[in-house]
Amino acid sequence: MPLAWKQLILLSFIGCLGGEPVLRGPVFVREPSSSVVPVSPEDKTVTLNCEARGNPSPHYRWRLNGSDIDPSAEHRYQQSGGSLVLLNPSRERDAGTYQCFATNSLGTVVSREARLQFAYLENFKTKMRSTVSVREGQGVVLLCGPPPHAGELSYAWIFNEYPSFVEEDSRRFVSQETGHLYVAKVEPSDVGTYTCVVTSPAAASRVLGSPTPLVLRADGVMGEYEPKIEVQFPETLPAAKGSTVKLECFALGNPVPQITWRRGDGLPFSGKIKSRKFGGVLEIPNFQQEDSGSYECVAENSRGRNVARGRLTYYAKPHWVQPIRDVETAVGSSLHWECRASGKPKPSYRWLKNGEPLELEERIQLENGALTVWNLSVADSGMFQCLAENKHGLAHSSAELRVVASAPDFSRTPMKKLVRVQVGSEVGLDCQPRASPRAVSSWKRGARTVRGDGRISFLKDGGLKIANVTKADAGIYTCLAENPFGRANDSTHLVVTEPTRITVAPSNMDVSVGESVLLPCQVRHDPLLDMVFTWYFNGALTDFRKDGSHLEVSGSSSGDLMIRDTRLEHSGRYVCVVQSGVDSVSSAADLVVRGSPGPPAHVKVDEITDRTAQLSWQEGTDNHSPVTSYSIQARTPFSVGWQTAATVPEVINGKTHTATVVALNPWVEYEFRVVASNRIGGGEPSSPSEKVRTGEAAPEVPPSEVGGGGGSHSELVITWDPVPEELQNGEGFGYVVAFRPLGVTNWIQTVVTSPDASRYVFRSESIQPFSPYEVKVGVYNNQGEGPFSPVTTVFSAEEEPTGAPTPVSASSLSSSEIEVSWGTVPWRRSDGRLLGYEVRFWSSGEESSPRRVTVAAGETSARLRGLRSQLVYHAAVRAYNSAGAGPFSATVNATTEKTPPRQPPGNLVWNATDTKVFLSWEQVRALENESEVTGYKVFYRTRGQGDLRVLSTNRTSAELPLPLGPGCEVHVRATTAGGDGASSEPVRIPGITNAGARGSTTTILPPASRHLPTLLLVLHALWAHLAPSTLPPSLTGPCAGGTPRGCSVTGTLRWETDPEGALSPFEGALGLILLGKQVSSEFRDRGSPTRNREEPVAQTGHRGSGRLSRPSKVIPDAEGEGTRTRPPVKARNTRRTLLRRGYNSVEASLLLRRGKQTACDLTGAS
Repeated sequence: MPLAWKQLILLSFIGCLGGEPVLRGPVFVREPSSSVVPVSPEDKTVTLNCEARGNPSPHYRWRLNGSDIDPSAEHRYQQSGGSLVLLNPSRERDAGTYQCFATNSLGTVVSREARLQFAYLENFKTKMRSTVSVREGQGVVLLCGPPPHAGELSYAWIFNEYPSFVEEDSRRFVSQETGHLYVAKVEPSDVGTYTCVVTSPAAASRVLGSPTPLVLRADGVMGEYEPKIEVQFPETLPAAKGSTVKLECFALGNPVPQITWRRGDGLPFSGKIKSRKFGGVLEIPNFQQEDSGSYECVAENSRGRNVARGRLTYYAKPHWVQPIRDVETAVGSSLHWECRASGKPKPSYRWLKNGEPLELEERIQLENGALTVWNLSVADSGMFQCLAENKHGLAHSSAELRVVASAPDFSRTPMKKLVRVQVGSEVGLDCQPRASPRAVSSWKRGARTVRGDGRISFLKDGGLKIANVTKADAGIYTCLAENPFGRANDSTHLVVTEPTRITVAPSNMDVSVGESVLLPCQVRHDPLLDMVFTWYFNGALTDFRKDGSHLEVSGSSSGDLMIRDTRLEHSGRYVCVVQSGVDSVSSAADLVVRGSPGPPAHVKVDEITDRTAQLSWQEGTDNHSPVTSYSIQARTPFSVGWQTAATVPEVINGKTHTATVVALNPWVEYEFRVVASNRIGGGEPSSPSEKVRTGEAAPEVPPSEVGGGGGSHSELVITWDPVPEELQNGEGFGYVVAFRPLGVTNWIQTVVTSPDASRYVFRSESIQPFSPYEVKVGVYNNQGEGPFSPVTTVFSAEEEPTGAPTPVSASSLSSSEIEVSWGTVPWRRSDGRLLGYEVRFWSSGEESSPRRVTVAAGETSARLRGLRSQLVYHAAVRAYNSAGAGPFSATVNATTEKTPPRQPPGNLVWNATDTKVFLSWEQVRALENESEVTGYKVFYRTRGQGDLRVLSTNRTSAELPLPLGPGCEVHVRATTAGGDGASSEPVRIPGITNAGARGSTTTILPPASRHLPTLLLVLHALWAHLAPSTLPPSLTGPCAGGTPRGCSVTGTLRWETDPEGALSPFEGALGLILLGKQVSSEFRDRGSPTRNREEPVAQTGHRGSGRLSRPSKVIPDAEGEGTRTRPPVKARNTRRTLLRRGYNSVEASLLLRRGKQTACDLTGAS
């Protein structure tokens, strides 16, 4: 035990160590590495890197060859952080071994040794080399002899002059060990001058030796001799682990020897070993211990063989197996530090403390690299390094030893403030304050000391364990910790709760795809505890965000899991885990989701014939519902998608995995797939089988639509629809065409070899025009002949018509039409069937490009349309059939009329009586370039019907029957020899219920002026004086008595206009009195008094008439003011309304006002 004053010093020191930030000894981040640099580097500096971390920050010093470097005393050195920078380095002063030392208040570490070498390459000594004289066929070695150098070299040879280098092959070899050039057998082409080129990659320099002339001796050719190995590797060659080893071997000889390699132990070479340079180099990358051993180079030619042997030995620098780690321990304790490294030969160990060799004493011992220190003191703290070394290298491992002395302290390892535990369980209370040496602990619950018994025990690390906890164990527990440097305490609150139990657990369920399922999970728990529900699916935590559309958990004391719209992938084991701060309970259930089967697998065709296919397959996933049946689908290049195939057996049960597809077409490429079904439904189809082709068979289907006819003179044309490829049943498909004159017994047959042919033409001068032949078409392929089509009759080619139509005439119909008429051509049997007539027509200047019109054979006239007016057109006609056209008729001509007048009939006026409508209009006068008016056409159509009727007259007036119902629409055109003229503005005339009405239209003006008459009418009407009508409003229909079938109210007003009248708007009102209750509807038109609710009514001169018509309606329309084109309410609605309400009397009034003055008040009743 240290003395009291020493304890105070130690406590003060440890108090400093306990402050923030934590103190750390230096640890290397970067260490210097050995390097080779040119003697005169380009940047004139060399940097040796060194960097360490620690707190406080380390400072650095360097040693060269064991001697300290003082950068402040020598300007050639600079320090940048921990790195050492050499300025203008020289080989004589700066080459050697460097080490970096990093030091802070906690200790010192030393880096690995870094060797700095300077690469250089001096020039060859200038002297001429002797001429080498050899005989042809003799071997020769040209020596290089590199000049003084440092660093690795590479060699090459120049032949005669640069840049012609010697190319190495089986006859020539340049050794990278010696630099010499070896020529196994000299040939005349080798005569010349050779220069050795030496390159130093590290020094970045190249030098050339003196040229060596090579000449042939004149005393003859060298005879053949056995190989003589001139280049071989050492008998023993050490190789480092992980290095690339290159062994050289080359021999002289005549003939040129062949070089091969083998292992002395007979083992084969591993795949990584390669032979280079025509066998002259054996390369072993990433050398390992198993690559060591004896190697042999064999040189052989026809005269003999020679063998060179050598052994590769394996060595490895020390490599750490167990480095040392930082240790923090208490004063007075012991330390055992073990470091182990691998290497060959086996490494030895030595230890450093703060960068200096560790001094051994009685309490500090080393054994096989392990360091043991007894009775540690604060003074033993520092940075330690274990060094493992053999003759090939050295390895460092660094760690910090921190020996501390401190009173117990809970600040960094406080006790839990609250510990929850359930009744009947076991609980451990930790008490682990930081203390050096370790503190002795005692416990209290409240104010009472805790003593051990059968349930309560004290742990070696100072903790307290209570078994079979009861409610009485609850309370505040305090741990008191003490060592020679002081004491401290900390407390924890132990809460004892009731255990959590699952009251409603999930149960196994079985559902079909698409159904929803609820897995319950409800618990009873201690009210002091909060519950957390977690679900696991097949052992993995359920991600509700990923599958939120299907999974949902709800409830506070319930963790029920709702799975909506189940899918097959929802099948599996579900586990509900309920966790509190004290305990955890769980319950599991299996969910089976049954769905339609998955696709069958490995569908293949085992056997194929011309009409059947034997299939087999493997069962796919049944998705928890056994397969009940299979169906087979087939597809060909000619089918529309997949089609269900006929099979044997017809119904394939779920346990059968083979079937025969029948009723296939021969010589067709098929694909098959299989669909499985179960009680849920049909599943996904399998992948298609490989495409197979059925066997060939004789064709069975003859061509269809056999016919023909037409063609040229002395031809019989036979046509048919080709047989589709899928029905040709094999290769070599073609047609057999048979024909005979009608009434002849023997058939004439010919073969058409093209399967795509659709016609055959038989030519013979013996064929009479338009003669009947019986024809039939059969089929055949390489397998045989098939059936013929049914016999049909075909006529041979016709002759062109020989006669021209006569007589031919032409007459003008209008300014744009001419009609050409003709008589039929004389018919002969050889003419065959007349197809029609062709009319060719033209005007002056169009002779080279006439227009044509064709008509059917039964027609004897044609209209030529789209002609120009007042122009002479010429026309000719000829007949044609399938053989061609006959001769043209004589040319006829006709002149088109002038154009009809562009002015329409104006001032169309109408007056209606009980049964008729009288129309009148102004006469149309034609211009000089227009056709004279010969009469007029009145076109009229009852509204709502499609038939247009025409009345012709040569006067400017007409009389029409008054239409029933909704009225009619009328317009007038002038008629001329050039056609009908322009149409007048249509006039709408009311039906027979409005007898006595009048109306008019204005003359149609050019488009730019069409709105002018309307503006004039409006202005005219605004100046009008209104006079009472001579006719009251009238009620029509059976509106009185009994059950009404329908009723309408019509008011008609006539007035006289006064050009001097005051300007005033026009208003009107229509009132209906139904069973004494008035229902009124008002309208207002600010523009003209000649407007009503349904249609415009115009005025003529200074007299006019107007109509206000509205079918009666219980609920009046209150839409916008002055509606011009609003559709009328249908009378049938009124009838239904009156019938439903039971009205049997109606009164109506028509009121017209101008301003506030009543101009007309008319009343009618029915």
